[in-house]
Amino acid sequence: MTYDTAICCPEFHPEKWDEKTFYWDNKSFIKETIPTFFHIPFPPMIGKKITKMVKLAEVSNMMLPDKEDMLVLFADPTPFKSEIYLSVTGNVPGATNTGLSGTFMSKVFDGGYNAIPTFIKQMNGYLAEKNITAKKQYVHYAYCPGCAKKYGKNHMILFAET
Repeated sequence: MTYDTAICCPEFHPEKWDEKTFYWDNKSFIKETIPTFFHIPFPPMIGKKITKMVKLAEVSNMMLPDKEDMLVLFADPTPFKSEIYLSVTGNVPGATNTGLSGTFMSKVFDGGYNAIPTFIKQMNGYLAEKNITAKKQYVHYAYCPGCAKKYGKNHMILFAET
């Protein structure tokens, strides 16, 4: 499969995620980390880690049945480390299993990866209008770079844990 001829990511529907509130009670994820340089990841590492995570989830039959509901969340606890979370249906042998609990507010954005700081500011403004402060923020990229090119959109969802 090549990015210039194939679409591997399901079509994204912003209305399902934009300005919504989700209540997660130990929502199942598997987690990996990658090094970054001032929040800039090394792209080949992202693909390798996500491929590894997906394979582990598939082998254990823990992949979500609907690709449109699958989340791959990124969080940067430091400028030199990024966390990747893949939503699954239960514990995945051989993976770092974790759960996310709490209230998560979401907002959809469309733009380049370098616009993330701007989107975070916009998300914080959206939350401030509601007198809410984020404890932690996660980003879900709806499309891989190849599919973003094919669809002509680069949607991402910011999830704010409140």
